[in-house]
Amino acid sequence: MAVTFRPIGPDDQAFLLEVYVGTRREELALVDWDEDKKARFLKMQFTAQHQYYQDYYTETDFLIILLDELPVGRLYLARWPGEIRIVDLALLSAHRNAGIGTRILRDVLAEAERAGKPVRIHVEKLNPALRLYERLGFTRIADKELYWFLEWAS
Repeated sequence: MAVTFRPIGPDDQAFLLEVYVGTRREELALVDWDEDKKARFLKMQFTAQHQYYQDYYTETDFLIILLDELPVGRLYLARWPGEIRIVDLALLSAHRNAGIGTRILRDVLAEAERAGKPVRIHVEKLNPALRLYERLGFTRIADKELYWFLEWAS
């Protein structure tokens, strides 16, 4: 299984929305809305998030994660002078818990170690991936209400 990347493009919006929806599905299962209202809400939230990332993370690689050339997720990675910031890492639900995220994170951590930089990320407090980050050596450095701000330092 080859994990590779390519930059996002205008034709990727539907796929990126699908990835985003997959990250919110469990959360919205608790809401008493019909499927159409959930879909409209998720599209609005995705559009706002996507625009925010494009506007405020100008020095960022916005990448589609490919598994044997099949799009399976997104990685938004900023390489700043003082740190490497994982802006976003998300996989389609069918490809979670298969080692893909771990492989990507280990590569990012190896790059950071070579560069002598910490890696930082915001992770929602209820995100199951929090266990993965902590297992890889990330520590909580700030409580941001809904998120933990995590750091890995070599």
